[in-house]
Amino acid sequence: MMCAFDALVFQDDDSIRFKDNLLYVLDQASLPSEVRYLELKSPKDVSKAIKSLSVRGAMAIGVAGAYGVLLGAIESMEGEGDPVKGAREAIRLISSTRPTARNLFWALERMEKALASSSECSPEEILSALKREADAVALETIETNKKLVEVGQVIVFDGARAITHCNSGANAALRFGTALSVLIEAYRSGKRIHVYVDETRPLLQGSRITAWELERAGVPYTLITDSMAGMVMSEGRVDLAIVGADRICSNGDTANKVGTYSLAVLANAHGIPFYVAAPSSTIDLNCKSGEQIEIEMRNPEELTKLFDHSIAPRGASVFNPAFDVTPAKLVTGIITEHDLLEPPYEESILRVFSSKD
Repeated sequence: MMCAFDALVFQDDDSIRFKDNLLYVLDQASLPSEVRYLELKSPKDVSKAIKSLSVRGAMAIGVAGAYGVLLGAIESMEGEGDPVKGAREAIRLISSTRPTARNLFWALERMEKALASSSECSPEEILSALKREADAVALETIETNKKLVEVGQVIVFDGARAITHCNSGANAALRFGTALSVLIEAYRSGKRIHVYVDETRPLLQGSRITAWELERAGVPYTLITDSMAGMVMSEGRVDLAIVGADRICSNGDTANKVGTYSLAVLANAHGIPFYVAAPSSTIDLNCKSGEQIEIEMRNPEELTKLFDHSIAPRGASVFNPAFDVTPAKLVTGIITEHDLLEPPYEESILRVFSSKD
């Protein structure tokens, strides 16, 4: 019989929790109508939750992926198999879920290193090493995002009116999010702010999740369709735009939820600063420009159906990328846990990684 690991000290409202050899994740696909946690027992469960967007957000995917590798080792041992083989099969499976999010691969690479350094140890020691590393991924996600939120306060002034796209709050990470959490913290610190929320077609992460997080935090907001962003900017209703990121290249090109590029173009046209908020783990130094980012393509039915009702002719041709790339020239600044990075990004990003060494 396997002994359960002592759980990391999670909080009740954390979007991800690991306890008694099980992974519990907030089912973001059910929000806002239902708040429930899914119980994941295996790498297959984790993979399914990521693909279905029950777990979504680059950092949340990374944390879930790390614990998914641990679940693979546990599952293998319970079947009297090899935990190393089980963990490696989990890495292979989970890495195939969503190709664009850098944090997923950052987390899996860390789990692979922990596995390699302990592969000659006893099965129990291997499990302990994997648990420690998964906990480290979770803790680093919490700590770096907390610092990022603090750094981001410099861009939000009292009375600011911001616009954001998709969801980049705590649900997309673990305890602290990125762009949305910067705004929520500004409000909590006493700044009078207002947030315009793009609904974020086709899966409505803005209206379903971002608006839900803002509502719970008491932050004043206005929900708009994606196509209304230009109008609210032209009427002088917006002072700044801020979004999260799934992958940032070494030159500052940024992949985020599809529609982000359009928002950046509109902000640029109206003289509105456009900020990206993401931890340094989202930066891919091996990716020199946005042209090298693999963009995930999603199920066509996400466009042809809405809540299981057909909204397009049967057989309609569909193009459904999950992300687009915003060129660095449109990005005013990148908020990380280290600093607010400014152009030229090749230099400011390199300084971040040089200081970490």
